[in-house]
Amino acid sequence: MAERDYYEVLGLKKGASVEEIKRAYRKLAVKYHPDKNPGDKQAEDRFKEINEAYAVLSDPKKKEQYDQFGSTNFHQRFSQEDIFRGFDVGDLFRDQGFGTDDIFSRIFGDALRRGAHRGGGGGRAHMAAKGEDFSMEVQVTFRDAYDGADKRIAFMREGAREELSVKIPAGIESGAKLRVAGRGGAGRFGGPSGDLFLTVLVGPDPLFHREGNDIVLPHEVPFSQAVLGGAIDIPTMEGAKRIKIPAGIQVGTKVRLKGLGFPIMGKRERGDMYVKIAVQVPEKVTAKQKELIEKLADEGL
Repeated sequence: MAERDYYEVLGLKKGASVEEIKRAYRKLAVKYHPDKNPGDKQAEDRFKEINEAYAVLSDPKKKEQYDQFGSTNFHQRFSQEDIFRGFDVGDLFRDQGFGTDDIFSRIFGDALRRGAHRGGGGGRAHMAAKGEDFSMEVQVTFRDAYDGADKRIAFMREGAREELSVKIPAGIESGAKLRVAGRGGAGRFGGPSGDLFLTVLVGPDPLFHREGNDIVLPHEVPFSQAVLGGAIDIPTMEGAKRIKIPAGIQVGTKVRLKGLGFPIMGKRERGDMYVKIAVQVPEKVTAKQKELIEKLADEGL
């Protein structure tokens, strides 16, 4: 078919709901069905483009790609076989009393026949379709994301409770998705099961925060140490470490500890850790401290 906008084909505007798409499709497909328009080539062509539009807009993944790339780029990426993959032609009009045995194969040809097999009930042709993908969230700690972990999860599948152990890779970021193959819904007509997609949510840490693959630790030092420099002990994910503070360090300066950040997934490398310096300002001072600070102020400090 010509590359008409699929929403336009169904008489809809972009952003139409699932129910609006289904309702428009049913109405038009019944109107232009070949059984109601025998020998009418125009009606057959219209029927073809209506079904092609619905095959895309009724599939969440295809619809997302279509909305993202637009009609022309979508057709450069997807063949008719791709468009009709998973499209069930056997039950489309069962409730309308129309036959589908040969009509779809005749109109759409190889795009529907590839991968299809014959089922029962009068030899209707069905496309093998992958089962529904499932999704769920998995909460992990900051330490789990740093070290990696095995998490036990439970979920409902085909009405039964299932459990499995999932490997959380070291270095994973919050919001990343993990795929567990074959743990989604059951396939249709011999198709494969769907997959389970896990969105990993990493909890906060009371001391550290993450910037990419780096770890940042805010740390306050006394004014005297910021001026004179010295050594301090700071916590890291690998235990306490002693670092040197250079004399005259400025507020906001980051002291780098190479290789003490998160593992970089897929590489034998790690990010770094940075100690971000702040200066302590006491809320109260003793009389002696006040006297010394006044002397410093007299000296221009």
